Amino acid sequence: MRRFGSSPFAFPGFSGATRQLVLINLCAYFLLLLAGMASPGTGNSLAALLAFEPSAFLHGLLWQPLTYSLVHSGITGTLFELLSLWFLAGFLESSHHASWIWSLYIVSVLGTAAAALVIFLVAGTLHIALAAVPLYGCFGGIFGLLAAIGLLYGDTQFLLMFVIGIKARYLAIIYGLVAIAMLFGPQRLYAFAQLGGAIAGLLFVRRAPRKGMGFALSEWWYGLRNRYYRSKRRRAAKKFEVYMKQHGRTVRFDGQGKVIHDDHNDPKRWN
Repeated sequence: MRRFGSSPFAFPGFSGATRQLVLINLCAYFLLLLAGMASPGTGNSLAALLAFEPSAFLHGLLWQPLTYSLVHSGITGTLFELLSLWFLAGFLESSHHASWIWSLYIVSVLGTAAAALVIFLVAGTLHIALAAVPLYGCFGGIFGLLAAIGLLYGDTQFLLMFVIGIKARYLAIIYGLVAIAMLFGPQRLYAFAQLGGAIAGLLFVRRAPRKGMGFALSEWWYGLRNRYYRSKRRRAAKKFEVYMKQHGRTVRFDGQGKVIHDDHNDPKRWN
């Protein structure tokens, strides 16, 4: 059984997508902190614009499903989030490409926002009272990373609090059960959003390519471009066949627009 964190304070490498994610979130935290120190009103207004509120999103603040993950509150919570992000992303990056880590993280963040939006719309439709609490922090991405580890490396043993050994799948299940229990409390929006991030991470692992969505999109784009050029070549080949037939010659092309060479003794063969 693979074991991770067998020595105290053992963290994975700090490079690639892991370093980028941690530094981006850390810079965003200090920028908002400096803005708040310069002008408390400005800092609070900026944080409110970046945090995710379903009602504000529906009224045009379309950037919030991504930017809410850059809003952090409190040094202790931010430290816990960034250490968790470093640990989980670094562990996955030891076996996956950086673009895959980025794609998994972004899909999980968006899945968290989508889950919060769904419960907001359902609560409004059913006239259920729901506390209007804005979403902020990168917990959605962290839940997606944790769910991916639980699915891909379930037998890997981690040291919980650097003392208690626990398998990755059980750790993911425990966090999921805590989120489910929170559904019955005042923080149900947060809890449902966390589960949405985990589900989005699982779906990404199941459906997405190992090299990430960026690689898949580039492959799709090049495939689409190649199909377009092949269709143009086929249309040109058909026109050329008609043209040659009008001049008493026979030439044929295959489905890819490539010429088909007939018998060399055919007097009507185009040379």
